[in-house]
Formats: sequence, C-alpha cells, structure tokens
Amino acid sequence: MTKNDAMGGMDQSRLMSGAAGGALVLMGLKKRGVLGLLMTVGGGYLAYKAATGKDPVMEAAGLTGSAGAAKPIFVEHSIVIDRPAQQVYDYWRKLENLPQIMSHLESVTVLDDKRSRWVAKAPLGTHVEWEAEVVNDKPGERIGWHSLPGATVDNAGSVQFESLPDDKTRVHVALSYRPPAGPLGAAVAKLFGEEPSQQIAEDLQKFKATFEGANPRA
Repeated sequence: MTKNDAMGGMDQSRLMSGAAGGALVLMGLKKRGVLGLLMTVGGGYLAYKAATGKDPVMEAAGLTGSAGAAKPIFVEHSIVIDRPAQQVYDYWRKLENLPQIMSHLESVTVLDDKRSRWVAKAPLGTHVEWEAEVVNDKPGERIGWHSLPGATVDNAGSVQFESLPDDKTRVHVALSYRPPAGPLGAAVAKLFGEEPSQQIAEDLQKFKATFEGANPRA
C-alpha cells in the first residue's frame, strides 16, 4: 500500500461521509420534532468531518488517533445447506463467487493465492474497496481472511463448513468490521437499509435456495 493509495482511501471515506451528511441534513430538515433534529445534527457532524478532516466530537472529548477509533461491529449467522461440505467450500473458496453470495459486494478480484481486491457497496450509491488476505485455509472446513493495512474498511471474517449427516453442511459466517465513518456511519448504514446482521441472514438464505436448486459447479 503506497502513500498515494492510503490518501486515496482517506479521500474516498471523507467523500462518502460528506454525501451521507448532506443527505441526512436534507432529510432532517423535512422532518419535525426530535428525530428531525437528530438527523440534521448528525448530518452536519458528518459533513463537517468530511470537509475538514477533523472530528469535533473526539476533539471536544480530548481523543485523537486510535483512542477515538470506532469499535468493531461483529456479525455472525449460520445456515444448513443440503450439499456436501467440500462442494460448498469449493464454491466459497473461489472468491470471485462471493458477490453472488453477499449482496453488499460488487466484485472480488483475485491477485494471487492469498491476496484479493474487494469492492463493496456503501450508502448513497457510493462504494469502498480494500485488499484482503486469506490467513486460514483448511479445505472443506474453513476459510479465514482479514483486510490488509490501509484498507478503507478494516475488516476480518471466517466461514466454517461443518459436515452433517446425509451430506448436509452447516455454514457459519462470522464478520467483524469498523464502519468507514465511525459509529455514526453504522447508524447511517442502518438508516439506508443496510443493517449487516439482517443483510447476511438474507444473503445466506438466498445462497441456500440458489445453491441447492441449481447445484452449481465451483
């Protein structure tokens, strides 16, 4: 990751925050009462942070750097697939297939045996991207990965494939990430219908129906 790449990631995050802030301000002005006030204030906060690169809340609290970093959001969900574990693993291990499973992903490009580039959808029609590395790979059993330093979205995840009787597989997905715009960014994502726990549950249900029905090849 070069210095220019890092700066590009910062600019992208600020652009997304600014767009989200502007949208919240407009929505807040159209509403009345406490909800409208909170949306307007929250939108102004995001817009100020995007324009200046400063966090007025963290500055007021005397927090800077990692001390003010957002806490990771953890999401997990399991589902039983009526297919053998090795077959399900083979499909997931071909990382280019992941956008067909996870609706928030636009693309995954494999760079080598371990590294890949991910592009994900974000609120207000924007997107974020990062590079990730496979760090735990047990064929037919588990895939684990994490984002590389400098990623716009700091994240990690794992998928476990548990063999069950009758050639069924329990797929357990666990994801952890830090929202690009901090804790308020997570609230913005939920506001725009991208609540992660609901999203991953819906994605796995769709994957189950598609995979069992079409019996796709890896």
